[in-house]
Amino acid sequence: MNAVAVLDAVRTASSSTLRVADLAALTGLSRPAVTRALATLTEHGLVETAPEAPEAAGAVGRPAQHVRFRAGVGHVAGIDIGPHKVLVMVADLAGEVRAARRVAISPGTDGPRLFDTVRTALDDAVAEAGITPGDLWAVSVGTPGVVDPARGEVLLAPSIPGWAGLPVVPRLRDWLNCPVLIDNDVDLAVLGERWRGAATGADSVVFVQWGERIGAGIVIGGTPHRGASNAAGELGFVRLQPGTPTAAPAARSADRLGPDELGPFERLAGAAAIRGMAREAGVALGDGGDTAPLFDAARDGDPEAVAVVEQAAARFAHGLSVLVLLLDPGLVVIGGGLSRAGETLLEPVRRHLQHLTLVPANVRASALGDSAVAVGALRRALTASEARLTEPITEA
Repeated sequence: MNAVAVLDAVRTASSSTLRVADLAALTGLSRPAVTRALATLTEHGLVETAPEAPEAAGAVGRPAQHVRFRAGVGHVAGIDIGPHKVLVMVADLAGEVRAARRVAISPGTDGPRLFDTVRTALDDAVAEAGITPGDLWAVSVGTPGVVDPARGEVLLAPSIPGWAGLPVVPRLRDWLNCPVLIDNDVDLAVLGERWRGAATGADSVVFVQWGERIGAGIVIGGTPHRGASNAAGELGFVRLQPGTPTAAPAARSADRLGPDELGPFERLAGAAAIRGMAREAGVALGDGGDTAPLFDAARDGDPEAVAVVEQAAARFAHGLSVLVLLLDPGLVVIGGGLSRAGETLLEPVRRHLQHLTLVPANVRASALGDSAVAVGALRRALTASEARLTEPITEA
C-alpha cells in the first residue's frame, strides 16, 4: 500500500522529479517508509533515479536523491472515429503524446472499411512511437452515436452506415490483447476538456459538439451522466418548434435512421442550416460550403454576414438554454467545427443565452479543438491501465 501511494505521488506530481522529503510530505509516510517503497518501485522498473540538478552539483554535503516515474514503461492509445476523420494518439503512462496519426475519411465510407482504416492508422501511430501494437496497455475509442460502454457496443450510429453492431471492441481486443473501451465521442470530449482543456478543474460541465450534428457530453458533480439508455445529451434531436409528430428517435433502429438524417435541432441550427442561411442572404461560402468566409465577413462588419451569424447564434442559444435550465452546469464548452469561428460566434450566443436562462452560464470555446475526443480517450485509457501498473507491487 505504501508503494502504491508513493507511485501515485510520483506520477501525479507537478514536478517531474521529487525528493524523498517531497514524497514524505505528499503521502504522509515516514522517510524510511518512502525509501523502502522507492526500492520496491525501482525493483519493478516503475521509478528511476533522476540526474542530479546542475545547480546542486556544487552543493556542500550529500545531495538529495531525486526520483521520477518511468512513464515509458507502458503506452496507451486514444482513438477518435468519425464520419470525416480518424485520429489516433499514442501516449506514455504520464499522458505525454508520443505519436499521432490523422486520416481523412471519404464520404459514404461504411463500417467495415472504416474499421480497416482505424487498424492501419493505429499500426502507423504505434510504429511512429517506436513500439508495437502488442506493447499497448489499454486502448479507448470514441465514436458518434449511442454507445453502451459497459457492453462495448455501438447501438446507434446514424452518421456512419454499417457501424452500429460492428464488433469493434472484440476485434481490437483480440488483436492487441489489452483492455479496449468504447464510448460516445462527446462523452470522451468532455473528459478531455476537464483533463487538459477549457474545463480543467470544473466539477460540472456540459460539452456541446456543434457542427453538422449537435450532441452534448455531460458531467455533473464530477460524474459523467449518460442516462438510463446511454443516450443522454442527444441535443440534436430536441424539437424547439411545433411540427408533425414523428417516431421517437430513441425507438429507431440503426437501419431505420439514415446516415444523412438530422435531428430537428440539427436541421435548425447545425452547419447545414447555417450554410443555407448564408446562401439565402447572398453571403459567399468557401469550397465545399466552408463557413469560414461567413465568419470572416461578419468579423469585418459585413451587415449580411452579421445578420446570419446573429440568427444562427439565436437559434443555437434557444436549444442550449434547455440544457442550462435543466442542468445548471455552470460551465458550457463549445466544440466541433463551428467553434473555430471563436468569439465571432460565441459572443452573440452568450448574449442571446443570457435572456433565456435564470442564472448566467459561463460559455467557452474548446481549448482542444478537434483533438478533444482523442485526448479524452487517452485519459480513459490511462485510467484503464492503472490496474496493470500496480499489479506487480500489489502481488509482491
